[in-house]
Amino acid sequence: MGPHFGLDGGIPVAAARPTISTHVLDLATGDPAPGVGVSLFRLADDGSPELLADLVTDDDGRIRDLLDGADLTPGDYQLAFDVGGYADDPDAFFQSAALALRVTDAGRSYHVPLLLSPFGMTTYRGS
Repeated sequence: MGPHFGLDGGIPVAAARPTISTHVLDLATGDPAPGVGVSLFRLADDGSPELLADLVTDDDGRIRDLLDGADLTPGDYQLAFDVGGYADDPDAFFQSAALALRVTDAGRSYHVPLLLSPFGMTTYRGS
């Protein structure tokens, strides 16, 4: 990706570094879900996980760079969400959610939202 022209008077602006991001929303309240622990793993060829980041969603329920500054490379990744910790209920039905992702194009970013409710979750590849 080459430079693009932004709103700064036509001066070339470097394209953003590709990353993996997430946004967690609490469907029971209709609000963002702050404080959700999210871990990102890259899977080796033998399937063993390597922890790349262990972060927490911000006040808007977002983590904008799950790679925590590292370069995105093609391969298999896993996102692990600590939804039980967010619920702060030891009897909560869902305690965690793990999503397996395959990145084939490391030249673009990937956004993986998670929608939570006490008895259901859903996700999709966002833009």
